Amino acid sequence: QVQLVESGGGLVQAGDSLRLSCAASESTFGTYAVGWFRQAPGKEREFVAASSWRRIRTYGASVQGRFSISRNNDKNTVDLQMNSMKPEDTAVYYCAAGTFGREQSDYHYWGQGTQVTVSS
Repeated sequence: QVQLVESGGGLVQAGDSLRLSCAASESTFGTYAVGWFRQAPGKEREFVAASSWRRIRTYGASVQGRFSISRNNDKNTVDLQMNSMKPEDTAVYYCAAGTFGREQSDYHYWGQGTQVTVSS
């Protein structure tokens, strides 16, 4: 059982940057793909970014070119660097671990989420 804990959320202004981090409880974390999803109020959970254990990366269309996912398997962490943030990036951001993909069903373990709010 992998436990995931997100951190780094907060309130920023449009155009600012923010870095989220997700820490995993298990050393086997390095064998999983990791992903970030987000859910805005009244909307469905949306794919943001994912990294395979070999660090193949994929991004959602709305964040491509602005967000970057990186992982450190030695530290069991995965980060999401968010640049040029927009008010529409406001959401609860979730870290997940599982198999590589863009669907929620690809991931077996989920964190509790961290709130990110972008003011205009």
